[in-house]
Amino acid sequence: PQAFRDNDIAIESADGETSLLRQRYSERMLRPGGTVSGPTLMALADFAMYVVLLSRIGPVGLAVTANLNINFLRPGRPGQDVLAAARLLKLGKRLAVGEVTLLSGTSPDPIAHVTSTYSIPNA
Repeated sequence: PQAFRDNDIAIESADGETSLLRQRYSERMLRPGGTVSGPTLMALADFAMYVVLLSRIGPVGLAVTANLNINFLRPGRPGQDVLAAARLLKLGKRLAVGEVTLLSGTSPDPIAHVTSTYSIPNA
């Protein structure tokens, strides 16, 4: 959706259980002080969860975020893409719960951990 308007987020994979998204580095991602901003990370995580959910249930336009909790673990560094690895933990009739790990560049150490719940409308 809107995330693709600048063509800066790529869906690398989505299989109904997991998704992997990459946000290409841009100076617009940075906050004062030169680290990746919290809103950038939250938006990417939310989109990664949306992708994994819709890859499982199909195009449900009114599936919406009901909750998103983020723990910032270390700063995202300038000049590096941000990866979002999402995993669907539980899919019910009305709610889906998942988690997203955010990584900076090629470092294996997460920069943030996200849990998220999506509300799924009645069919």
